[in-house]
Amino acid sequence: MKLYIGGGGLGPARRSVCRNPAFGIRATSRRSGRRESMSDISFIGLGEMGSAMAGHLLETGHSVRVWNRSSGAVDALVAAGATRSTSITDALGVGTVISMLANDAAAEAVFSAEALADAPAGTLHINCATLSVEATDRLTDLHSLAGVDYVAAPVLGRSNIAAAGKLNVVAAGTKSATARAQPWLDAIGKRTWVVGERPSTASLVKIGVNYTLIHALQALAESVTLVEHGGVDAMTFVEILTDAAFTGSVYTGYGSLIARKEYSPPGFSVGLGLKDLSLAERAAAGSGVVLPTAPVLRDMFERTLADPDLAPLDWSAIAEITRGLSTSD
Repeated sequence: MKLYIGGGGLGPARRSVCRNPAFGIRATSRRSGRRESMSDISFIGLGEMGSAMAGHLLETGHSVRVWNRSSGAVDALVAAGATRSTSITDALGVGTVISMLANDAAAEAVFSAEALADAPAGTLHINCATLSVEATDRLTDLHSLAGVDYVAAPVLGRSNIAAAGKLNVVAAGTKSATARAQPWLDAIGKRTWVVGERPSTASLVKIGVNYTLIHALQALAESVTLVEHGGVDAMTFVEILTDAAFTGSVYTGYGSLIARKEYSPPGFSVGLGLKDLSLAERAAAGSGVVLPTAPVLRDMFERTLADPDLAPLDWSAIAEITRGLSTSD
């Protein structure tokens, strides 16, 4: 069975809707475990997260076209049942697109005015990457000029969560565009938070989430290093910490990585971590907000990237800089 999604159409998954009247935030979550196949979709940007998301769509019966600037990830997904798009124009021709490109430059290079001009009327683009507020505003304007619906929908979760279809999604766009996007957001995630009609609002929220996460990484690095130097087993400390005071997945997951020094394979790279920190710094500068700890965090990331042994690892490897700064017993 295929469902063809029109403006405002909702897929077969039943959703509950919660509204926060104070902030205008709407959260949706699926109540049914059943997922039906929907009309063709293109997936653009096949890094670790994009490949996991596209793979999940394939596994749950959706018809997926894939395009990437390099061919390796495309070949793997085609072998799994995807259809290869020959160009960005071919990918946009499907009429519904999800993208997961690494940064502002990549997203703006792929979704240029020239490329969007070739998109069919009524095309929907759901951008799941974490981009800057400024780039999201520029992309919103370009899509509007081309008559393409644009929804910013950055996702929360690592690639294993993406592969299971259990991402949290922060979305923003016009009401009609987010309604059109919702069945696809249901297909990739367990919950959607609609935070406004201006797409860059979703980018700002995701930047705020990542800035908090970056602080958590550094806080874990400092506390683990502190107890290690007192002769306490790092993993025991993390178990105590996460069983009693901090039970969230950030502390249990990243705490374990830091305690065990298990930074490979990277779920999220050091370079991408510095990019997200930079997005927070730029967003703050644009709104006159002071982030006092940002310079310290930037120093941690830059030192990590300057170390050839640490640079290719997971972003939680910034903890090794703190370990290295501490005096030996």
